[in-house]
Amino acid sequence: MALFSHFHVGCSMSEVCFFVSLMLLAIVGEFSLSLAAQVSTCEANGSIYYVGEWYFLDSDHCTQCECTTEGPACSRTECTALPPACMHVSHYPTDCCPRCEKIGCEYRGEVYELGEQFQPSECEQCTCDTDGIARCLVADCAPPPCVNPVYEKGECCPRCKDGPNCYSDASQSRVIPGGQYVWVDSCTKCRCHDGQDVGYWEGNRLAKCEKTKNCNPDEDRENS
Repeated sequence: MALFSHFHVGCSMSEVCFFVSLMLLAIVGEFSLSLAAQVSTCEANGSIYYVGEWYFLDSDHCTQCECTTEGPACSRTECTALPPACMHVSHYPTDCCPRCEKIGCEYRGEVYELGEQFQPSECEQCTCDTDGIARCLVADCAPPPCVNPVYEKGECCPRCKDGPNCYSDASQSRVIPGGQYVWVDSCTKCRCHDGQDVGYWEGNRLAKCEKTKNCNPDEDRENS
């Protein structure tokens, strides 16, 4: 009986067996509770799924779940943004995210069909190429041969409605026509370009002036 020497004096064999039985029942009970806490199937969408299976919820096609031993583990799919040049969007009932069914070219916030030619401004001529990229030709306007050009609606480059001209002097107070000499006072004559003088207009908005020698405009006004 040395095996049971640690029990209190007077403990019978039947008491020892009863105590051991209680210990075994406690261990088995804890093991059973542990097994009960783990699930082997998940129920969703009116169906049974086994551990390790994936499924989407019928009530939300963007939510995907995995059946685990601890129950369903779910996460929601985030839809990516559609391309800005998408021209036709479809959203099927069985899909989580919308689909782009037709794409074109996006240019400055506007969408154009493939192969379409368009003019976003008076100076641009564009084509929506088949690769979805808008390619444009931009007009290069020559400097207008006048100091008061006007822009007509629907036209790219400005026009000189009064013909070529320039300023008579740096004060820019007087505009003279181009192509002929103009007497700006009794002693000074100026000639503006006529629109054909290559290189003269760029950076030079003033007339070329010649002053008569030994001439005094003030004396001329006094004599008159």
